[in-house]
Parts: sequence; C-alpha cells; structure tokens
Amino acid sequence: RIKGGHGNTKMSSKAQWHEYISVSLSSLLHQQHAQTDSTFARWTYSHYFQFLREKDKNIIVKCNLCASATPRELSTSKNSTSNLKKHLDQCHANTKLTERDAGAEKRKRAEDKSAGKSQTKQQKLSFSRSAVLLEPREVRRLVAEYVVEDMQPLSTVESPAFKKLVSKIPTNASNDKVTAAAALKKTLDAQQYVSTTADIWSANNKSFMGVTVHWIDADALTRKKAAIACKRFRGRHTYDAITTELEDIFSQYGLTNDKVTACVTDNGSDFVKAFKEHQQQQVESEEEEEVEGDGEMEFTDLHSVLTADDDTQHGLCLLPPHHRCAAHTLNLIANNEVVNWLVSNPESRAVYCSATAKCSALWTKASRSTVASECLEEVSDRKLIVPTVTRWNSFYNAYARITEMPLTDINSLCTQLQIKCMNDREYQFLKEYCAIMKPFTVALDILQGEDTCFYGTLQPTLEVLMAKTLVMKNGLSQMTTGLPEVIVGAIKTRFATTIDSKDALLAAVSLPKFKLRWVKEEVRRDHIKFLLTTECRSLTTEEPTALMPYAPQPDGTNEDDFFSFDVQPNATADPASQPARCNYSSQRACLFLPDCKMDTFQERVDKLLCM
Repeated sequence: RIKGGHGNTKMSSKAQWHEYISVSLSSLLHQQHAQTDSTFARWTYSHYFQFLREKDKNIIVKCNLCASATPRELSTSKNSTSNLKKHLDQCHANTKLTERDAGAEKRKRAEDKSAGKSQTKQQKLSFSRSAVLLEPREVRRLVAEYVVEDMQPLSTVESPAFKKLVSKIPTNASNDKVTAAAALKKTLDAQQYVSTTADIWSANNKSFMGVTVHWIDADALTRKKAAIACKRFRGRHTYDAITTELEDIFSQYGLTNDKVTACVTDNGSDFVKAFKEHQQQQVESEEEEEVEGDGEMEFTDLHSVLTADDDTQHGLCLLPPHHRCAAHTLNLIANNEVVNWLVSNPESRAVYCSATAKCSALWTKASRSTVASECLEEVSDRKLIVPTVTRWNSFYNAYARITEMPLTDINSLCTQLQIKCMNDREYQFLKEYCAIMKPFTVALDILQGEDTCFYGTLQPTLEVLMAKTLVMKNGLSQMTTGLPEVIVGAIKTRFATTIDSKDALLAAVSLPKFKLRWVKEEVRRDHIKFLLTTECRSLTTEEPTALMPYAPQPDGTNEDDFFSFDVQPNATADPASQPARCNYSSQRACLFLPDCKMDTFQERVDKLLCM
C-alpha cells in the first residue's frame, strides 16, 4: 500500500498509480505553460509572488512579502498584472522593491530556445525549380484574354509597367517576331504576283501607317492576306514622305515593282500625288527621250549628284501601279455628288434638310436618353440605328429603319420626345431616297468583301449598279427626279479609267462567276472576246501537270439577287452554257491542250466563255 499525495488515498494497483502520476505531470506541465505564457511570467516584479494555479482566464498567486502565516491568494488576468501592482503599492509601499535581472533571464530563455531549436530543427524545403517557358503565342493569347474578359481598356497594353511585367515572363523564343517575319518573307518570295494596300490614320494625336499584302494560293485558289506594317508615321503627310515609307516597307519583304501588280489606297491627295510622281512609266519615258538624242556624249558633275537634296532625287523612288479604293470612291459619291445635288436642287433642298434634321433629332434622343429608349420600345420592337460618319452605309441603314415604321408611330414617338413631327412629304422623300440608294448599298457591301471580292468583281458590279439605278428613275416624284442620272454620271466620271481598263475587263471575264454574262452590248462582247483571245495567245502554252482544286465560294442572298443576269442571245440550251461555278483550271486547260473537236483557237476561247 502506498500513501498518495492527496490525503490517504490508497493505490491498490499499479495501473491506478500510473494514472495518478500521469495526471499530476499533466497538471504540472499545464501550470508551467500557463506561467510562462502569461504576462505575469514576463513581469519585472514577478519574483515577489508565487504562482499557484490557473483558473479560467486568470491565474492565482500568493505574495511572498506578506508576513501572515497564511497569506491570502491574489487573482490577476493572464494578460495584465495591474491587480498585483496595486497590491504592492497599497500593502508594501514602505518596502523598497528591486527589479529582477531581466537580461539574465532573457539570455537564459534564448539559450534554452536555441537548444530546443537545434534539437527540433525543421528540415528546410527547397522550392527552386526550373522556370516554365511559354510560347510567345501563348503569352499574347493570355494578354488578349485578360484584356477582353476583364474589360480592360486597350491602352493597358501600352502602359510601361504592363510592358515591364510581360517582358519578365520567360519565353522559349525571344526572336518570335523575327521568325514570323522570316516565314512571311519566305511565303511572299514564293509568289509570282501580289497586291498591296496602304492607309494612314490618326488616333490620340498620333499618325500611323498600315500596309497589307494579298495573294492567291496556287494550291487552293483562295485569297491569302497578311499585314506587313503598322508603324508610327511622324511628320507631315507629304507625298515624298509617304513614298519613302512605302518603298522602305516594300524593300523589307522583297516586294519589287515586277511582283506587286498594284497598291490600293484611298482617294487622299497625298497618296494620289505620291503614286503619280513616282511611277515607273515616267522613268521609262525619260530614258526613251535620252535615246532619241543626237548621240553626243554628255558629262555630268559627280559632285552635284552626290550633294543633291532628296527633293531633286525623288524620281529615284519607284512605286507600283496605283488603284483607288472602289469602296471609298462610292462613299465619296454618296457623300459629295448625291448630297450636293439634293442641297442644290430646288425641289429637294427644303425637304431633304428638314427630314434629315428630324431623323438626327430622333437618333440623338434615342441614343442618349433612357426615357426616350423606353418610349421607342412602346412604339417599335426594334431600336433605331445611329449612323457612323465614316461609313455611308450606316446612314442608309438608319434612314431605312425609320421608314420601316408607319408614319403614325413615328409622329407618336416624336410627340413623346417633344420633337417636331414628320409630315407626309418628308416621309415620302425618305422612302424614295432609300429605294434609289438600295442598289448602291448592296454594291458597296460587295466591294467591301473580305474573301470573295476580286479585281474581276469591280466591272460587273459597276455595270449592274448603273443598270439597276437607272431602272429606279420611273415613278419618282419631283423631289428625287434626276437623282438616278446623277449617281450614274458620278460613277462614270470617277471610274472612267477603270471602265475602259483592259486589265479590269480581262479580270472580269476570266472570273468564272461572271465571264460575259454581265455585258449587254454585242459590240462590247466581241471587243472583250478579242482582248481575251489576244491575251491567251501571248501566254506560255505549257501543259498543266494537274487540275487545281475548286475553291467554293460562300453563297450570299443579297449578292445573288444583285447579280441576276438575263440569258444572253448566244446562250445555248446546253447546261454547260448556263451560269454555273466551274473549275477554272479545267477551263484554262482547254485553251492549250490539243482537242480534235476544236479547230481554231477562237473556238477554244468561245467554249471557255460558255462553260
């Protein structure tokens, strides 16, 4: 039998004794932890008190200075020693108190802590690993995804801090741009002919120049395109500065004048003068004049040539042939010739100004006011279209959307928005204007095509546009009488060089979609046949190794309705003569392969045009 520490408790078994020892040690460790973890343990006067036990959030101590045999117990919070400080001030005010050596204890605790740390030191983990290299395409995709999904402004990518951040992303190809440019240059070197476009625009008080290149894929007979320049254009937009920039861009990709068939730009005077002053024909004519001289030797001062200014040597820069953008030209016709005629014509001046003013008021109200938008929803289930200044088609679409609404609904909306109501004369004018300009908008959409608009599309489009516009002159009121003739006259004036162009005619008749179906006059058909026959005779008569695959073109309802050709007089009942999309390679092959059924080359050309 063993006498325990708590009274006369008898330990009848070894298990009970082990349980007693375990509980006692646990209590002792808990008390030590509570003592060392409290504010009391770090107090400079704690040596005047003896720790007894822990009670909830407080600790119980007894004062060593009290002389009584059984000193009373004092309670204080774990996080505060204010009660103990009050006890010393009130009960032991005459006793000189000394602070304990905190430095020695601090050093002892540090030694104990370092000893324990050395024993239980955690193994250091290594997080170093090789950086994951991203493809430059993946970086660009992630940046674009960040800007689009988080709806960030596009100027985010121009921020110096953002550029610095992206530059720190490890990639496995630092020369990605060089590689892409080299691949594009290799592709362009393999092409026999290409065409280019150029444009200059301004944004945020900065000017930029963009150049694109286009070619026909020899394997799939489809259009291909690529952007070869998008750079800052500093200084004034003079023709000589434009010439220098274009020549520099073309030379970087090896685009010589023999390879570039044409460069398409807008009708800006700077572009027009640049190509007019730096054409290859001008240099050839000068060389011919020199040859026609009297044969005497002429001496040139070498010093004057080397020190000459750039203005005197601008003729050394040569640019490819220039074509004006057909879509931009049609925009000019709608904005200049048509508008000028409507404003100057006495019958249409007043009604045109009043009708367009009321339409502008409706567009402004409906686009800037939520109340006006709610009023529009009550009248019509479709929103009004707000036109864009740089796109004339948007004006037509905006006028057409208004004319789709009944006049009573328009005036009801105007009354709610406190706008002057539209009268019958103004409504009738808008109806006739949209009817006359509808073929114009369809033609403009066709010529703005991205993938299926070839140079051969221009001639048939203009011919059909003029024919459909002239048909609209019957049944017009005095307000719009004469407008179709003005449009046709403007087209003939602005496209005079294109209508009589040999290249444009050959491009149109060699396009399987059109051939000669768009030509109405028999004399002109014979003339185009003669041009095609002459051109085919001049080609190299090499037997094609294999027929090229047919590249299908997407169907378009508006385009098919626009090109609704009548059956020509010489068309036969043979299905091959009906309008159909054929393999142009097989058509071209019939010109050069021997055929016992065709005696003359002219018959082969006729068969080609009828396939």
